[in-house]
Amino acid sequence: MSFVRRAATVVAAATALTAALALPAFAHVTIQPGTAEQGGFTKVAFRVPNERDNASTTKIEVSFPTDHPLAFVSVKPVPGWTVKVTEGKLPAPVKTEYGDLEEAVTKVVWEGGKINPGEFQEFEVSMGQLPEVDSLMFPTKQTYSGGEVVDWSEAPKADGTEPERPAPLLKLVPAAEDGATATTPATAAASAAASASAAPSVAPVAAASSSDGTARLLGGAGLVVGIIGVVIGALGLRRRPSA
Repeated sequence: MSFVRRAATVVAAATALTAALALPAFAHVTIQPGTAEQGGFTKVAFRVPNERDNASTTKIEVSFPTDHPLAFVSVKPVPGWTVKVTEGKLPAPVKTEYGDLEEAVTKVVWEGGKINPGEFQEFEVSMGQLPEVDSLMFPTKQTYSGGEVVDWSEAPKADGTEPERPAPLLKLVPAAEDGATATTPATAAASAAASASAAPSVAPVAAASSSDGTARLLGGAGLVVGIIGVVIGALGLRRRPSA
C-alpha cells in the first residue's frame, strides 16, 4: 500500500505540473518590438491586454521620457479611439543634431474606445531620433470602466527579475554598420503608410496564445499518461504470482 500511495503522489504532482504549464503567462502592457537602434527612428506599438473579466479598458495614458526626449513623435489613428498628444517644456534644453530641444512630447492619451475582457489592442507610434542610451521607459496608466487605474511604471529590478507592474521598456542597441539602410523620418513615415492598409491588431488574447497553450497542455497530458502507465505496470509486476 505504501508503494501505491507513493505512486499516487507522483501522479498528483505530475498533474499539478501539467496545469501550471497550461496556464498563460501573466500579461501586462508592453512595447512591441522591444528593441530599436540608437540614433534612428522606429515604429512601435504599445500592446495593452485587458486583464479583468468584469470590466473593459477605456483609457491608456503613456508618459514619454523627458531626460532623453524624442524630437519627432506621431501616432497612428485607432478606430473607435481618440488620441491626444501633449507637448511640454523640458526641465533643461537637450542638444540634438537638429538644434537645442526645449519642448517635446511628454504624454500620449488614448480614450473613448473599449478593450473588452479577453481582448487586447495595439496603439502605434512613430518616433525618433532615438538617443544613445541602453533603454527608454514609458510609464503607462491603464484605466478600466469600473474606475480602477493600473499604473505600469516600475523599473527593472537590479537582480534582473521582473517587478509586479513593469513599465513598457524599449531596449536600444548600437546602430548597424555603415552600408545598412538608415532610418529617417521619411522612411519611418513610409513604413507606417505601408502598414496602414493592414487590419487593426485586435484579437482575443486567448486566440493569440492558443497554439502555445494547446502544445503545453498536450505535452503535459502526455507526461501524466506516461507516468500513470509506469505506475500501473509496476503494480502489475508486484502482484504477479511467483512461479
